[in-house]
Amino acid sequence: MKVALAMLAACVSLTACGGSAPNDTATQTSAQTSAPASGTGGSTQTGKVSANTASEAEIAAALKAAGVPNPERWAEEVVEYRPYAADDKDLTSLRQNLAKYNPGQETVDKIVSALTP
Repeated sequence: MKVALAMLAACVSLTACGGSAPNDTATQTSAQTSAPASGTGGSTQTGKVSANTASEAEIAAALKAAGVPNPERWAEEVVEYRPYAADDKDLTSLRQNLAKYNPGQETVDKIVSALTP
């Protein structure tokens, strides 16, 4: 599923930049059918996933698409510190917990950019 979401993100990025998507129809079909349906799991229309409801795999895929190094490790940390307040749009509590690991501001910003509370 991580690969399918990453492929979908790559296809969208390439298309948005004027590039072309891969010609492998099987890969495209797999990516299209593996993406979570609207309103399910933790995905939203913004391409972000919910830090509260998305699975660890969905969070890892979103972090990978956002360019976060070692996304599986950070997804594990996101899940560990649940739940997050719905009105905490900046995920301040998550930022504070991640700071314990000294990931660097750029990494924290990338993690938060891929998530919603």
